[in-house]
Amino acid sequence: MADRRLRNLRAIDDNLGVKPDSALVDYLRIPEKFVSPGRRIARRLLYALLVLSAAVLVVYLERDGYRDVDSGPTTLSLLDCIYYATVSLSTTGYGDITPVTEHARLMNVLLITPLRVLFLIVLVGTTVETLTTASRQALKIQRWRNTVRNHTVVVGYGTKGRTAVAAMIGDGAAPADIVVVDTSQTSLDRANAAGLVTVRGDANKSDVLRLAGAQHAKAIIVATSDDPTAVLVTLTARELAPQATIIAAVREAENQHLLLQSGANSVVVSSETAGRLLGLATSKPTVVEMIDDLLTPHAGFAIAEREVEPKEVGGSPKHLAEIVLGVVRDGRLVRVGEPEVDALEKNDRVLYVRDATERD
Repeated sequence: MADRRLRNLRAIDDNLGVKPDSALVDYLRIPEKFVSPGRRIARRLLYALLVLSAAVLVVYLERDGYRDVDSGPTTLSLLDCIYYATVSLSTTGYGDITPVTEHARLMNVLLITPLRVLFLIVLVGTTVETLTTASRQALKIQRWRNTVRNHTVVVGYGTKGRTAVAAMIGDGAAPADIVVVDTSQTSLDRANAAGLVTVRGDANKSDVLRLAGAQHAKAIIVATSDDPTAVLVTLTARELAPQATIIAAVREAENQHLLLQSGANSVVVSSETAGRLLGLATSKPTVVEMIDDLLTPHAGFAIAEREVEPKEVGGSPKHLAEIVLGVVRDGRLVRVGEPEVDALEKNDRVLYVRDATERD
């Protein structure tokens, strides 16, 4: 069955993969810094004043080529230049001041007219901004896709996905290094408001994961709402990213082996984990409180991992200053107390309990 699913996945047409960046705006969204409406208005007023100042300068430098029909052939004053630039850029044009020499008229065509157009664009900036939002996003998408590396892709931003992201950020991960993939626009809006890059689409499709940069990801978290979807997403992710660490969540323990066979490095059985905690809470509620404390990276105590220091090589993990829970050797966790880790080796890593207010 797994082979048949894999063949079906390979048969999916990668439409998104061949689309230009400008066509991906509806699928990929990169957070933008919030700018208050007052600041936006002030910025546009500043642009308008700069354009007006440039027009005044052009007219003032060519003031000998202009005539005021009411004042005769006298040279225009600075106030006259400001007045002409204002009525000209606003397209009012009373006709009382006009360019009469060929040079002044040429400058009017080459400089004043473009400034007039630019001034009008600034005045209707709301419409222009709406039209240029997609272009800005397309440029940001292109730059992001060319640079994104070693990030984490989170498939599903429901309760499990949000909690996973909160734990990573609490443990020091940058929001910009997390990409959320989901089909729910409401969930994506919530993720985008948290400063995360979002991709709208079905993660069963390799082109959607490729759009999220899964092929360059350090880790992929599969936090979908149902087990069959988790299996298919894991299959797709493993085919696309052979070197990535894939962590998947399933509701039922009977599906755990399917996730492992599909390529997951680690599988969390949510129903059984919750059941164990519920059972412990009936007789040992403080144990549950402590476990929750250890799993919350930004408060109380937390579980951390570090490399073995040179001076610790050859010693027992039981004699370290920290409370050591286990030793990672050759990518495999060995619990403290096993004879295999009575003496620490150079490339070992230790899992220990630390104060959550401290950083690794």
